[in-house]
Amino acid sequence: MNAVTQTVAAEPVSGVEIFVPLAKLKKSPRNARKVPHGEAAIEALAASIQHKGLIQNLVVEPETKEDGTPTGYYLVTAGEGRRLAMLLRAKRKQIKKSEVVRCWLDTANDPSEISLDENVTRTPMHPADQFERFRELSESKGYGAEEIGARFGVSAGVVKQRLRLGAVSPKLLQVYREDGLTLDQLMAFAITEDHDRQEQVFANLHHNREPWIIRRDMTASNVSAEDRRAVFVGAEAYAEAGGNIIRDLFSEDRGGFFEDAGLLDTLAIEKLREVAERVQAEGWKWAEAHIDYPHAHGMRRFYPQTVALSDEEEARVDEAWAEYDQIVDGYDSLDEMPEDLAAKARALDAEMDALSAKRSAYDPNVIANGGAFVVLHHDGTVRVERGFVRAEDEALADPQPEPEESDVTEAQMGDDEQPEDGDEDVQDADEDEEPGKPISDSLTRDLSAHRTLALRVALAEQPDMALIALTHTLTAQLFYSYAEAGCLEVRPTVTPLGSHADGIEDTPLAARASEQHEAWAERMPRDVADLWAFIVGLDEAKRIALLAHCAARTVNALRLPWDRKPRSLQTADRLAGALALDVAKDWTPTVDSYLGRVTKAHIVEAVTEGVSEDAARRIADMKKPDMAQAAEQLLSGTGWLPAVLRTPEPEGADPAPAEPEDADSVEQPREVEDSEASFAVAAE
Repeated sequence: MNAVTQTVAAEPVSGVEIFVPLAKLKKSPRNARKVPHGEAAIEALAASIQHKGLIQNLVVEPETKEDGTPTGYYLVTAGEGRRLAMLLRAKRKQIKKSEVVRCWLDTANDPSEISLDENVTRTPMHPADQFERFRELSESKGYGAEEIGARFGVSAGVVKQRLRLGAVSPKLLQVYREDGLTLDQLMAFAITEDHDRQEQVFANLHHNREPWIIRRDMTASNVSAEDRRAVFVGAEAYAEAGGNIIRDLFSEDRGGFFEDAGLLDTLAIEKLREVAERVQAEGWKWAEAHIDYPHAHGMRRFYPQTVALSDEEEARVDEAWAEYDQIVDGYDSLDEMPEDLAAKARALDAEMDALSAKRSAYDPNVIANGGAFVVLHHDGTVRVERGFVRAEDEALADPQPEPEESDVTEAQMGDDEQPEDGDEDVQDADEDEEPGKPISDSLTRDLSAHRTLALRVALAEQPDMALIALTHTLTAQLFYSYAEAGCLEVRPTVTPLGSHADGIEDTPLAARASEQHEAWAERMPRDVADLWAFIVGLDEAKRIALLAHCAARTVNALRLPWDRKPRSLQTADRLAGALALDVAKDWTPTVDSYLGRVTKAHIVEAVTEGVSEDAARRIADMKKPDMAQAAEQLLSGTGWLPAVLRTPEPEGADPAPAEPEDADSVEQPREVEDSEASFAVAAE
């Protein structure tokens, strides 16, 4: 009788709602979910319950002992995540463990089947619906990202992303619902909230709808925050002027994109004009502000001349140096010094700089009749180029003729060469690519332009090697029929690089080349009649350095599809090896400079060579844009270079030929008779 009573007690009525204290709820051993809930999921459920209460009941069954008597606890058949969320709230002292939980008592169905059923027979909300609902919460209730995130247990950053996706054109959201767009593609459109622009780019898409192509087209008319104009103006000043900055919430946007390029140009010019006004206040007749250096100005340039300091000033320089050395003695830097001593050292340093600046000055006539260009440097800093005189003012600035001086910097000269038809960068590649497919001609030109510029700078820094290169080039032109055998264009000719590599004139390496040239130009005498005496007056080291600079400006190692010169390129390789040229110091493989312009096979090859085969295998199955981005990070700091930029191993010295005892007794090979005849004619 008692046993029957206990059995009945263990089987309460099924299908009723009951309220059970949280502490009396346990995880059911028959729950179909064996992989535990993630922390993020529990956080989200806890946030939801805190703000909206328990929306859905837990399904429970009573726990019983082996003899069938109830223990007073209940096993959670469905809703284990909600139970854990409430325990998390109790741990945070938001509720007590005695808090009652609304449950649905079910003893009629199999607990394992109920648990499985809850997770299988349901249709998750489409992401597009979720994005739009988040947007509605923001607009209708005024919730910010933080508030929405707190109510749903997600970060504010995730909420901002969903709000941005919810702001995509309804037409594109519908295409996404119909599986006409992927989530990655939708995120690419969400870089801006301009529906017209989104729909226009979507309409112009063809078979290739890669997200990176969509982002590129969406920002085609915008300016990157890394652009020198954006750096110069600054995001704050641009925003204050009413400009909008587009931020990509789904990828690394490096500061975003300035939407109004026209406004950015206007602000940059206005700021440059303010600098130009200060420069003109130095006494110049005019000062012009330009974003880009005006290469076609056609003006003659004058440089400052050496001015001797007075005896008093020379004595003060020596005195200041001695005082400065005494103050800083025993300290590695000014930061380690007491503030009063550091301030005195800075004052002395500034005084010495001011005195040193007096050692060179422009002729007063040049200042009164000349002017300056104020332009933007490659890194967004201001660059002031002084000493230009218009043709009508030359007689007033300097009545004596002067040798022509080129204003065009190393990599900034114009060029009329046009690429051949069909010479396009590799923008996209099929999935099945030939591993041996060569890189494009335009990229080869680009890379060889960077290498040429690096050769010029390196050659100028190694005068002894410049003599060897110059001697080789002159000998080749005088004694052989292959006039292009040397890689120094001694006519002299400076081959422009700007048309072969976009943006090369804005690189730090180009700035170094320009600074080298200007440093020598400033030392030249104004009258060409004094040039011989000037060169004779230089010591040997300075004369060699000047020759090295002149020779370095003529280096040409460009690889052009229409200009075949294998012997010149071979000499350029030998020169690079002799200079121990390391292009990796000034060039790195990025998506823009290389990885985004070659095939996937080339990217895998680069990572294999620069990192490891394992690293290459990890990215081999990625889509090309993702692969290029990953490869850029993997190759950063490795010093890897594509073959076009590499310096070959230096060749060993050729053994000197044995000199014959009697030259007339040695029979010369027939194939060199013509060459020997040429030497004979030259000797005569």
